Order: sequence, then C-alpha cells, then structure tokens
Amino acid sequence: MQNYLLEKVKEHEESLDVNNPRDFIDYFLIKMETEKDNQELVFTYENLVITAFDLWIASSETTSITLKYALLLLLKYPQVTAKLQEEIQRVIGKHNSPCMQDRSHMPYTNAVLHEIQRYINLSTIGIPHSVTCDVKFRNYLIPKGTAIWTSLTSVLYDNKEFPHPEMFDPHHFLDEHGKFKKSDYFIPFSSGKRKCMGEALANMELFLFLTTILQHFHLKSLFSPKDLDVTPVANGIQYLPPSYQLCFVPI
Repeated sequence: MQNYLLEKVKEHEESLDVNNPRDFIDYFLIKMETEKDNQELVFTYENLVITAFDLWIASSETTSITLKYALLLLLKYPQVTAKLQEEIQRVIGKHNSPCMQDRSHMPYTNAVLHEIQRYINLSTIGIPHSVTCDVKFRNYLIPKGTAIWTSLTSVLYDNKEFPHPEMFDPHHFLDEHGKFKKSDYFIPFSSGKRKCMGEALANMELFLFLTTILQHFHLKSLFSPKDLDVTPVANGIQYLPPSYQLCFVPI
C-alpha cells in the first residue's frame, strides 16, 4: 500500500497546479515546498505516505464494517427498514440521488444511523492516547506521558442515557415528537480534540451509501429475521458482524 501511495504522490507532483490543488496530497506537496527551509521539517514524503495510508485504511475498513453490520441489522428488524425506505422515498424520491442536504430533513434515518453506530460498538476502547500533564482521576494519579485507553462501551451502553442499551432501538435518538435528538454519549469515534479525524467523512459515506442502497433495493434474508444472529465476533479491538447472506431485490 505504501509503495502504491508513493506512486500516486509522484503522479500528483508531475501534474501539480499550486493555484488549483485537487486533494489532500496536493495541499501536502504545496506545504512541503513552502516549509522546505524549516529545520524542524515534518512535511516530508515519508510523513505524506504514512498519513495518506492512515486516512485510507481507517476510513475504508471501519466504514465497510459498519455498513456490513448495518445491513444485517436492517435484515433483523424489517420494520425499521420499512420506515427508513418510506422516509427516503418521501424526502429524496425515486430518481434523485441522495445528498448531504437531505439528512437534515430525515430525522428517522439520522436516528437509525446513530443507533447502528452506538449498538455495534465497533471500537470498544478506541486508540491509545497519553495524558499531557499529571492527572488526578478518582483518587488515582496518572503521571504525565502515561498511555491511556478510553472505555467507549461504558458510554455508548450507559443505561441512564439509553434505556435498554442492549437493544437496537432508533428511538434512543428521537424525542417524543419524532425529531432527531443529539446525545453527548454518542462517541463511537472517541472524544476530545484527538478523536478520529475521519468522523465527518465516515458519517457522509454511511448516509450516502445506505440511503442509495435502500432507495433502489429491498433487502431479503435467506432466513426468518427472528433466526438471524447479530451477535458480534470479537477481533482484536473491534467487534465484527457475523457472516451472513442477503438478497438485493430491485424496487
């Protein structure tokens, strides 16, 4: 992958227009040129390739896993899928391509996407961070520089914020009037200044992919929904969906 990305960097260099940067690589290359006399240089080819690799692997794998789990949950709960498709047809229609502006008019879809990410609890402890100064926490002293892991599960499954957190229920993110309800406990991307920088991209991808699929297809399981197992399979620091099969039936 890194060799592949290095080739792409070289292609960008050959066609670079500093007055019309096309993407992240172009902006990085422009910064490399302006910072070339900096003694503490951090804008290097090595850092460019590593950063591009991090962005690619993080966004592609986590988004695809979430989508795979989302489709399984929609097979398991056909009543949720039916309400989703009704809202998609009402707001977007049959022939218009979904766009991000549609999301603000689709409270149920928004709630379902949030509940999918909360329920699957994809990354239970996120990635390690370290404290920048001595911290006293619950009578424990955490020295500066100590690596810490955050238990995202304890927040995403907090039973005071989410009644019956072990159940998949989009109403966790809907108020009594059916409008979308934000929650400070929604932290699948971790929290703080160093949370996942791909959050905005992932949320856009999940909305656009899922609405496009449901706009054009009914989801059909090979088994009765009640017989589908949605129990996650642990894999390192992530929870993965179990293997399953489904049919896409054109609408």
